[in-house]
Order: sequence, then structure tokens, then C-alpha cells
Amino acid sequence: MIRFFDILFIVIALIFLSPLLIICIFILKFTGEGEIFYLQDRIGENQKLFKIIKFATMLKDSPNLLSKNITLKNDSRVLPIGKFLRKFKINELPQLINILKGEMSIVGPRPLTPDNYSLYSDYGKNKISKLKPGLSGIGSIFFMSEEDFFVDSKNHQEVYKKKIIPIKESLEIWYYQNKSVYNYFKVIFLTIFSFFINKKSRFQILRFFYKDLHKEVKFFNDRL
Repeated sequence: MIRFFDILFIVIALIFLSPLLIICIFILKFTGEGEIFYLQDRIGENQKLFKIIKFATMLKDSPNLLSKNITLKNDSRVLPIGKFLRKFKINELPQLINILKGEMSIVGPRPLTPDNYSLYSDYGKNKISKLKPGLSGIGSIFFMSEEDFFVDSKNHQEVYKKKIIPIKESLEIWYYQNKSVYNYFKVIFLTIFSFFINKKSRFQILRFFYKDLHKEVKFFNDRL
């Protein structure tokens, strides 16, 4: 059933968003480094590698520079046009093709790089890899402003490994255990709605909808 809705929504989205996608392609071709798409290995369902497709928003060698796979606030690797695309998540839109190909779903755990995937526990890997990665998901909504967690830290990798990964893993396991058409639509609704409210309001709404996530809610509550 969820695959049916994936295809239905993606076809509709591609029809309506095609003018925006074409404009982005032309702008990226003639600005920055001239790259349009960025392809990167990610861990998919059943731990199979696939190439995630995004609009190119950073310097070509960005995974080997500074904070590597972690994007910081005001990251110097992000190109000028990339800042706009990333702010409104437009850079993620080419993943609609990944969804059509069956490599991803609209809702699911965010597809991880092999390096970040290795930071998860064996239990977490086992559960999360049984799902198709998602364009959005419960982890994506909670960590929509993930770069804010690194503002006061000098050791970004340590913060990501010790503080962010355990909460992300817990959220994705929760979705695995509670996967349903209802939760699928709830995540889609909350994702869209989150673009129109500030971080504090978003968290208050998430706290209302996910009352059973006590540890995760406390983690974010302590940082507001």
C-alpha cells in the first residue's frame, strides 16, 4: 500500500515541480562549479548500496574537507546558490527519482553514508536496514535543524557520534516498530507543516504527536 502512495505522490510531484527542477538545473549548470547533480553512496534496504541523487550544493571535494559528512551552520563548503537550495530542502528533490526506482520511500529512515551507518549499533542496523530509506522521516523532522547542535562544539565528529547518533537511531527504530499507513501520512503532514513554523513551535507539535518518545523528547527539550 505504501509503495502505491509513493508512486502516486511522486508522479504528481514531478508534474507540478518540473518547472522548478528545470530552473535549478540551468542555474546550477552556469553557477558555482558547473555541477548539477551530486551522487553519493548510501546504505539502502537490506544494506544494499545505492547512489542517492541530490542537487549539487557544495564544493566537489566537500566530503574530504573540514567536517566531512557533517554539515555545519554557515558551512564554508556550501556554494552561494546551495545555501538557498538547502534552506528550503530543494536540493533533496532529485531523490524523487530514487523513490521511483524503488531505492527509497517518501517516509523512512534517512539514507546514511557507510561511515555514518557504521556508528549505529548492530541492533539498530538490523532494524533500520529492513526499511527503505526515506526522503523524510521521524528522524528528519526532529533533526531538521541538526546544524544547530554543532554551534558550540569544536569536536563535531564526537558530538555527532556520542549525542546525535543514539537519538537518531532510537527514532528510526521507533518508526520501524510503528510503521503504518497512518504514521506514513503523519510524517508527510508534519514535514510539510514544519516548513512554516519556527524550531520551538515545531518541537512543541512533535512533543504532542509523539508523547511516547520520552528520552528523545527530553533530549530536544534540554536544548531549546
